[in-house]
This record gives sequence, structure tokens and C-alpha cells, in this order.
Amino acid sequence: MLEVGQKAPDFTLLDKNGNPVSLTDFQGKKVVLYFYSKDNTSGCTKQACAFSLAYLQFKSMNAEVIGISKDSVASHEKFATKHNLPFVLLSDPEFQVLQAYDVWKEKKSSGKVTMGTVRTTYIINEEGIIEKVMPKVKPDTNAEEVLAYLNESKT
Repeated sequence: MLEVGQKAPDFTLLDKNGNPVSLTDFQGKKVVLYFYSKDNTSGCTKQACAFSLAYLQFKSMNAEVIGISKDSVASHEKFATKHNLPFVLLSDPEFQVLQAYDVWKEKKSSGKVTMGTVRTTYIINEEGIIEKVMPKVKPDTNAEEVLAYLNESKT
């Protein structure tokens, strides 16, 4: 897991429209970078929709929301359209960013060990430094917790 105070690893991935997006594109803004497992699964849909509902609040705090999973660009486009998601979704099919942010890990489920994305959120400050790490977040409360943190850190 990356730590608070570290420079966030830069990356360039394709968004839901196939356009390249880099972390450095958001210099001067806070970035809420959240990693999730799979488009259109129940937990990931709840998490994305919660970020969507709060999106204007994030924008008003000069924060950009970016979701990353290993899903394809086409999958992200369908997911974003189906749920009217206004924020950036990035495709990492080769696991480069998932590994750079140390969220691609062994997971145990029903006695089986598989590799998968551990739901994690990083808050990156305006200078590209990791300000907060939220490991193993819950999809239902992640957006609220991030908003609460951002509101608290303003004061």
C-alpha cells in the first residue's frame, strides 16, 4: 500500500471514450482516485452511483473523481452510460496502475485464493502527493467518507 506523503505514481490510461488521461492532467486539483473490481457488479455499481450523486459536491471542492478498474474501455462506456456517471473511468487491462498503487492482491473467497482488486481510495492533493489512503473501503459509504474528509481538511 502506498503511504501518505508519497508522490502519487503518474499514469496515462484510456477513459470510457478511448481518450488518454494522465494523473498530471489534474495538477492543481484534488483527485479522488478509487479502485474497484468490475463494472456492473452490485458493490461497484453502488459505489459509482454514490460518487455520481455527490459529484457536484466534489466539483465544488475543486476535486476530481477518477475510478479505475481492469475493465475494457467499451465496458466502462456501457457502465457510465447505463448509470449516468459524470466522472472519469479509466481502463487498466494490463494492471499497470493497479500494481503501481498496490491494489492488485491475493483475495480469499469461499476458500479459494485468486488475484483481484482490493477496493481502495486514494486522495491526492493539488501537488500530486498522497494525502489520504482509504484501504478496503465499503462501497455504500466510501463517497460519504471522502466528502467528510475533504470537508474536514478544509478547516
